Amino acid sequence: MPTIRSLLAHPEERRPSPPAPRADLYRVFGAGVGLFAIGLIVALILLLTGHGSVESVAICGTGIVLGGLGLLWARRQKRRQQQPPA
Repeated sequence: MPTIRSLLAHPEERRPSPPAPRADLYRVFGAGVGLFAIGLIVALILLLTGHGSVESVAICGTGIVLGGLGLLWARRQKRRQQQPPA
Protein backbone atom coordinates (compact mmCIF):
# COMPACT_ATOMS: atom_id res chain seq x y z
CA MET A 1 0.00 0.00 0.00
CA PRO A 2 1.50 3.35 -0.96
CA THR A 3 2.11 5.94 1.70
CA ILE A 4 0.42 9.31 1.79
CA ARG A 5 3.73 10.95 1.09
CA SER A 6 4.27 8.93 -2.10
CA LEU A 7 0.71 9.60 -3.27
CA LEU A 8 1.17 13.32 -2.76
CA ALA A 9 4.46 13.22 -4.63
CA HIS A 10 3.09 11.03 -7.47
CA PRO A 11 -0.71 11.53 -7.79
CA GLU A 12 -0.78 9.57 -11.07
CA GLU A 13 -0.15 6.36 -9.09
CA ARG A 14 -3.36 6.51 -7.10
CA ARG A 15 -6.57 4.80 -8.07
CA PRO A 16 -8.93 6.79 -10.28
CA SER A 17 -11.85 8.50 -8.55
CA PRO A 18 -15.20 6.74 -8.82
CA PRO A 19 -17.82 8.39 -11.02
CA ALA A 20 -20.07 10.93 -9.33
CA PRO A 21 -23.51 9.56 -8.38
CA ARG A 22 -26.42 10.76 -10.47
CA ALA A 23 -29.22 12.54 -8.60
CA ASP A 24 -32.60 13.71 -9.83
CA LEU A 25 -32.27 17.37 -8.88
CA TYR A 26 -35.87 18.05 -9.87
CA ARG A 27 -37.02 15.84 -6.99
CA VAL A 28 -34.51 17.43 -4.61
CA PHE A 29 -35.62 20.98 -5.44
CA GLY A 30 -39.27 19.86 -5.32
CA ALA A 31 -38.81 18.49 -1.81
CA GLY A 32 -37.14 21.74 -0.74
CA VAL A 33 -39.96 23.85 -2.15
CA GLY A 34 -42.48 21.62 -0.38
CA LEU A 35 -40.70 22.05 2.94
CA PHE A 36 -40.52 25.82 2.48
CA ALA A 37 -44.26 25.85 1.65
CA ILE A 38 -45.01 24.02 4.90
CA GLY A 39 -42.75 26.48 6.72
CA LEU A 40 -44.58 29.38 5.10
CA ILE A 41 -47.94 28.08 6.31
CA VAL A 42 -46.58 27.65 9.84
CA ALA A 43 -44.92 31.10 9.75
CA LEU A 44 -48.16 32.73 8.57
CA ILE A 45 -50.17 31.02 11.33
CA LEU A 46 -47.62 32.15 13.92
CA LEU A 47 -47.65 35.68 12.51
CA LEU A 48 -51.43 35.84 12.64
CA THR A 49 -51.48 34.63 16.24
CA GLY A 50 -48.88 37.22 17.23
CA HIS A 51 -46.03 34.79 17.90
CA GLY A 52 -44.20 35.00 14.58
CA SER A 53 -42.28 37.57 12.59
CA VAL A 54 -42.44 39.02 9.11
CA GLU A 55 -38.85 37.90 8.56
CA SER A 56 -39.77 34.24 8.86
CA VAL A 57 -42.52 34.67 6.27
CA ALA A 58 -40.08 36.49 3.97
CA ILE A 59 -37.47 33.75 4.37
CA CYS A 60 -39.94 31.01 3.47
CA GLY A 61 -41.27 33.02 0.53
CA THR A 62 -37.74 33.57 -0.75
CA GLY A 63 -37.01 29.86 -0.39
CA ILE A 64 -40.06 29.02 -2.48
CA VAL A 65 -39.08 31.49 -5.22
CA LEU A 66 -35.45 30.33 -5.35
CA GLY A 67 -36.56 26.70 -5.25
CA GLY A 68 -38.93 27.39 -8.14
CA LEU A 69 -36.03 28.77 -10.13
CA GLY A 70 -34.09 25.64 -9.21
CA LEU A 71 -36.97 23.50 -10.49
CA LEU A 72 -36.89 25.32 -13.82
CA TRP A 73 -33.12 24.90 -14.06
CA ALA A 74 -33.29 21.18 -13.17
CA ARG A 75 -35.99 20.56 -15.77
CA ARG A 76 -33.92 22.32 -18.45
CA GLN A 77 -30.83 20.30 -17.52
CA LYS A 78 -32.82 17.06 -17.65
CA ARG A 79 -34.09 17.90 -21.14
CA ARG A 80 -30.58 18.72 -22.33
CA GLN A 81 -29.28 15.38 -21.08
CA GLN A 82 -32.08 13.46 -22.80
CA GLN A 83 -31.56 15.11 -26.20
CA PRO A 84 -29.20 13.28 -28.53
CA PRO A 85 -26.03 15.23 -29.35
CA ALA A 86 -26.24 17.12 -32.62
